[in-house]
Amino acid sequence: MTATTPITTPFTAQSTAAEVVDGIDLTGRRVIVTGGASGIGIETARTLAGAGAEVTLAVRNLEAGERTAEDITATTGNKQVLVAPLDLSDQASVAAFTAAWDGPLHILINNAGVMASPETRTPEGWELQFATNHLGHFALATGLHRALAAADGARVVALSSSAHLRSPIVFEDIHFRNRAYEPWLAYGQSKTANVLFAVKANRLWASDGITVNAVHPGGIRTNLQRHVPQEDIDRMIAQAGVAANLAWKTPEQGAATSVLVATSPLLEGVGGRYFEDCNEAEPNQAGSRRGVAAYALDPEAATRLWQVSVETLAS
Repeated sequence: MTATTPITTPFTAQSTAAEVVDGIDLTGRRVIVTGGASGIGIETARTLAGAGAEVTLAVRNLEAGERTAEDITATTGNKQVLVAPLDLSDQASVAAFTAAWDGPLHILINNAGVMASPETRTPEGWELQFATNHLGHFALATGLHRALAAADGARVVALSSSAHLRSPIVFEDIHFRNRAYEPWLAYGQSKTANVLFAVKANRLWASDGITVNAVHPGGIRTNLQRHVPQEDIDRMIAQAGVAANLAWKTPEQGAATSVLVATSPLLEGVGGRYFEDCNEAEPNQAGSRRGVAAYALDPEAATRLWQVSVETLAS
């Protein structure tokens, strides 16, 4: 497979998570799903548990996490569904989570996120979407690196979005300190960061047997859109007729690409790529909402973002 030939699978935008994991036995594998108590996180966790994995739901709301764990156990028969507190916008919470983890980690799915939120800053002064969607997951993954390396063939899945097409990383003003805050630009920048993380982490960690990829799950109506005005949602629905990837998926379909990238033998050793609709994305074409932007796969931008992230978390 050459670097210029996108990887294809037998699966499509209509495939469900259960279909892509059919026949795969995850017994003995340990999984973390951030945001595993809402939206596609629930179906991602349910599917992996159904295939036999031990699944930890890393969630802000422990009560919701416990309810979800009980539901997943009831529907799959798997009693190895655990719940642990994690607030990705709080670096102390991330550090506590990574410190508490013991033993190998086979699959890390960075699923949680915030979308198009009003201007909000963490106590450090970081813009909330970048702090949660990127910096929180960056600290989580790097903090769990040793556990991933111990798994001998671990996979990390970073959930991005077609919204990455809205903005590259604006390194001169990542946190909107000198420019007017715009929710969708901030969200888009954070989703570009998720792809760039996959590019750089895969390069750094390949020698440890760890592969890292980014995915766009598709449009799914979940609590993620709680900050999105109804007129924006109406516009996306209206566009769905001409932009196939804006058509709403079910949560089971929305979880499919994450589960595929996390488990499929078809993607053994594959990393540093961006997948949508269960296949590697083509390069984005101007005017399209499909595909991956060149700036999101740029190795120089990925290296710069990694350095900025390390320095930011150390400050």
